[in-house]
Amino acid sequence: MTLPRSLLFVCLGNICRSPLAEGVFRSLVEAKGESDRFTLDSAGTGAWHIGKPPDPRSIDIAAKHGVDLSMQRARQVAPEDFARFDIILAMDADNLAALRAARHSGTARIRLLLDDPPMDVPDPYFGGPQGFENVYRLVRSGCERLLEALDRPA
Repeated sequence: MTLPRSLLFVCLGNICRSPLAEGVFRSLVEAKGESDRFTLDSAGTGAWHIGKPPDPRSIDIAAKHGVDLSMQRARQVAPEDFARFDIILAMDADNLAALRAARHSGTARIRLLLDDPPMDVPDPYFGGPQGFENVYRLVRSGCERLLEALDRPA
C-alpha cells in the first residue's frame, strides 16, 4: 500500500499558476482513482488575493481541458504549511526563494514544479490567452512527471 502524500502548489498570488497546478494534479489522480492517496492545496507567497477565486483566464483554460477550479479560493502560505505538507512546489525561482526564506521549521521538501531541468512556469497574469495556454501545458507536463515520480517505488 502506498502512503498518502500532501502537496502544496505555490505561486505569487494564488490566482493563476498554483490553482491551475492544483486542479491539474487533482484531475490526474482522480482519473487514476487515487484521490485518497493525496491531500492537495495551493497558496501564494503574497496576500493580495486572499479569498478570491482563481483568475477567470485560469478557470477558462482549465475548463477547456476538463479541469474544474470553481471551488478554489486564494490563500497565503502559512507557517504551519511547512510541517503540514510533504512537498511544496513553487512555480518559479522567485517563489522558491521566498518559500525557503519563510520556512523557520517543518520538514516539507521545497522544490520547483519543473525541476528537471529547473525551469520557471511563467506568470501569465499580464499577458493574453496564449500565456495561459502555455502555462497549462507546462503545468500539465510537470504534474504528470511529478505523479509518475511519486508512483515509483522508493
